[in-house]
Amino acid sequence: MISLDTARELEPYQDQPAQLPAAANGKVGVLRMGFERRGDRTILDGLYRQSPLLVQRALYWDEEMPGLPCVMILTTSGGVLQGDRLRIDVDMAPGSQAHLVTQAATKIQEMDANYGTQIQTFTLADDAYLEFLPEPVIPYRGSRFVTDSQVRLPESATMLYAEVLQPGRKYYRDGELFAYDLFSSTLRAERPDGGQLFVEKFVVSPGRFEVARTGVMDHFHIFGNVVLLTSPERAARVFDRTSTPVWDEETPLASAVSRLPNDAGLIFKVLGQETEPVRAAVRAFCVAAREEVTGRTFPPAFSWR
Repeated sequence: MISLDTARELEPYQDQPAQLPAAANGKVGVLRMGFERRGDRTILDGLYRQSPLLVQRALYWDEEMPGLPCVMILTTSGGVLQGDRLRIDVDMAPGSQAHLVTQAATKIQEMDANYGTQIQTFTLADDAYLEFLPEPVIPYRGSRFVTDSQVRLPESATMLYAEVLQPGRKYYRDGELFAYDLFSSTLRAERPDGGQLFVEKFVVSPGRFEVARTGVMDHFHIFGNVVLLTSPERAARVFDRTSTPVWDEETPLASAVSRLPNDAGLIFKVLGQETEPVRAAVRAFCVAAREEVTGRTFPPAFSWR
């Protein structure tokens, strides 16, 4: 069982909330999902949910991939609260496909004690295909959050994993740029036999280390990170389409793609000052990845106007 409570970056935040102790009833969210191929579509054939995490049902709204179950992860608490301990486990059977999103941005609420954690495990069988594309994460002032994601998959399977990190409530009152205490994210991948592919971890502590400096975020505010885990042949095709770096002073926007070690796939990073250009760059990479892996594209982006 993975536990994040002993992570080094959490040492200063071991005090207990006055309202309700960490990991108390109501603060341990659990979500387990299993997907299985049935005929020309994949079904959500296994589901366990414990508040504040919630999934209601799989929907089939993607016209480009009508057999793809689209599952929305919800929270009943309005975000991550101090003392929350969340866990999400996803199991993909052979040949299954799924698209996972969140209902809205993940809001890491203000904290005056302790921290919140989230552990995610994704297990893919042969020829499985998984898109995990949650909405951006918004860490509020004084928040502390640590997440650890582990992916286990064979070379024939594909996972598209994305995260977009905002600097806080940028336009709240007088602005809240990098006012959170801690944001830590780890992603690790391995083969079914336990062979390690790679580990990426970044720890952001704006109060200890300046974020708005050269070599870190500089004048950028939004960070997008996309990992494509797939076979070397598929990764090569996506790389050929997306390998041109972008440096756009007018938007502004910067992005580039790199190869992961051990022929694990690709990693795409993008920086911007506003959320929508970063989301658009993330989407463009994901479109290229889906097209090269499945031969299908994404449906048109929904317009709110």
